[in-house]
Amino acid sequence: MFNENTLEGKVAFISGGTSGINLGIAKSMAKHGAKICVVGRDIEKANKAAAEITAISGLETLAVSADVRDYDAINEAIKATVAKFGSLDIVIAGAAGNFFAPAVNISPNGFKTIVDIDLIGSYHVFRAAYDHCNKPGASFIAITAPQAVNPTPLQTHVCAAKAGVNAMLKTLAMEWGPAGIRVNGISPGLTAETEGLTRLFATDPAAGEKLVAALPTRYLGSVEDIGSAAIYLSSDLGKYVTGTIFDIDGGYQLGDASIDCVTPRR
Repeated sequence: MFNENTLEGKVAFISGGTSGINLGIAKSMAKHGAKICVVGRDIEKANKAAAEITAISGLETLAVSADVRDYDAINEAIKATVAKFGSLDIVIAGAAGNFFAPAVNISPNGFKTIVDIDLIGSYHVFRAAYDHCNKPGASFIAITAPQAVNPTPLQTHVCAAKAGVNAMLKTLAMEWGPAGIRVNGISPGLTAETEGLTRLFATDPAAGEKLVAALPTRYLGSVEDIGSAAIYLSSDLGKYVTGTIFDIDGGYQLGDASIDCVTPRR
């Protein structure tokens, strides 16, 4: 579907791009020709991620330390990206926070922290990028989650924050479309080699296998699957797509598909 030049000449700014799914997106985009700026709070992690991206792509990668909760810091990171590479075409708002707790055990500050990172942080990234991105032609992508539409016990804070992200990106797609900016979301499901699933399979393999058995596909996704969706949305292949949330989840949001409906009964 893609060739090594699919994103040639494009510049991508990826918040939360120092690990996990967002680093996977950065690597996928770099492999297909995009120049990357990865942003995270820890500059050592950012530098390490940048080195990994450069090693697989041969393209210079910019590493920046910034907290998405700090608008001024994000704005400076955006400006540094444009100063380095000369343009800005792709913006990924991927920084996120999470922990599991019943609502009665979540402090007001804990709830606010997740909303500040996921929702307000995504707005900071998009709003700062608006002033500096190429118009027309820019692609903005928010990394959301199934919790945005699926009420999930122990995830009140995440459900609220991600539901806000979904509503925000759809509204911005309407407002900013006439300026030449497409705004979409990607909602990853169970993705292999991410920190959360790696920890789950290490501590409770049976629980992990049960989750996989409930998927219609019966297998986990990969960070490359998420990266492919991001490339599609950011290339000319997806130039007529905006305001859409891509569920890259193997059918996770459909519900529990563990019942066997295909083996003939006798």
